[in-house]
Formats: sequence, structure tokens, C-alpha cells
Amino acid sequence: MTAVVLALVLSMTANAEAEAVDVEPVRVLLVTGVDHPAHHWRKTATAVREVLEKQGRIEVRIVEDPAFLASDTLFDYDVLFLHFKNYEPLAREDRVRENLINFVTGGKGLVAMHFASGAFEKWPEYESLVGKVWDGVSSHDPKGLFTVKIADQEHPITKGLQNFATDDELYICLKGDRPVDLLATARSTITGKDHPMAFALHCGRGRVFHTALGHDAKAIQTSGTAELLHRGCLWVASRDPSPP
Repeated sequence: MTAVVLALVLSMTANAEAEAVDVEPVRVLLVTGVDHPAHHWRKTATAVREVLEKQGRIEVRIVEDPAFLASDTLFDYDVLFLHFKNYEPLAREDRVRENLINFVTGGKGLVAMHFASGAFEKWPEYESLVGKVWDGVSSHDPKGLFTVKIADQEHPITKGLQNFATDDELYICLKGDRPVDLLATARSTITGKDHPMAFALHCGRGRVFHTALGHDAKAIQTSGTAELLHRGCLWVASRDPSPP
């Protein structure tokens, strides 16, 4: 075999291996189990799994105990999806915090949805990790219809997406000074201002997607919200989020 042919074969093999890796489903660990009494987390966790797995590019495992984040098993996944709001410290919370930081800064993906913005209230670094957090005071507009406006048409998560209507909670409660890529907003009837509904950021070598949307299963299944969640998970996993 000549050197040229050998080089060609090796190149084709390398490309095939790269493509094989790319077509493997993104492994998402959805962590839930505690939340505000108004949030039916079992129903919403199931709805999230359904919208994420619909296209076959993502596979989701649901864990109903946030303390699982202290386990090294989480490093077997590509994306952590936070879907809880804890009111008490978690078991082994020091280890949970360390794992979260190492997971993201080490190059993996993190997604936070809805009241996950209120998790880890006594951990100041959580704000730096997810970009913005619940301010502990404000809340949301009365649940109802509003329009989500796409604020960035160039970001891979929102490229080509159009404004959409949803029946959800419009959060007016997020605070945080860390620069983020603002992806979507909605105007509050209470404040008369636009508030962030979705944004993205880099953290170390990893990526983070955070959305305030997703109060209930109906809201999660809204086509615009479902598309944001699907694309957000692909993007934080360093995959191309464009529709196939």
C-alpha cells in the first residue's frame, strides 16, 4: 500500500469515526424531585423528556433526587438538566457544588429550567454558573398568554426561530450581572418591561442554557418552548442545534 493510499484510508477512517461519535444521542441527566408546591415536577419532567427525545438526537434519564449530583456517575452524561428548587441544603451539598462546577468548567453542558433559578439560594457561585437567579423577592405575572420574542436571530439556539405565543408564567424575578447571550424576552404586564425568558453563556470550557419558561406540561409542550429546550440541550452538548 502506497503512502498516499494509506493516508487516504486513515483519513476516511478518522472521518467515519468522527461522524459515528457525532450521531450518538446526547445523554441528558434530568435532575428533579423537589420544587414549589405549585409545580407538578413528575408531570413536567416527563414532558421535558418527551420533547427532548422526540427527534431521536437526545436520550434522557430522570433522577428524582437532587442529592444524586454528589455522585461521580453524573460525569457519564453530556448534559445536566436542573429541574428542581431545593429549600434545604442537599445531602453532601459541598460535593454537589464541586461536581457541578467541575462538570461545566470541564467542558460539559448545563441546562436550568424555570424555578431551577431558585435552587441553591445560599450558594453565591450558583449565579455565576447559571447566569441569573431568583432574586428571592419578586415573582411572575399571573399565569396566562403572552408572546415570547426572539432577541437574537444569529445564535445557534435561536437562529431561524420566530416569536411565539405561550400560556406560562412570565418571570420578573431574575437577577444577575454576569454577561449572557440574551436569546428571548417577554414583556410583563406588571412591570411594563422586557424580561429574559432564555439566555446562554460559557462557563470555563462548558456551556449553559437557562430558560425561565416551563411552568407546567402544557407550557413545555408549546412548540416554541419545546424547540428552545431541544436546541438548548444540543448546543450545550456542543452539537449543531439546527433542525436536521
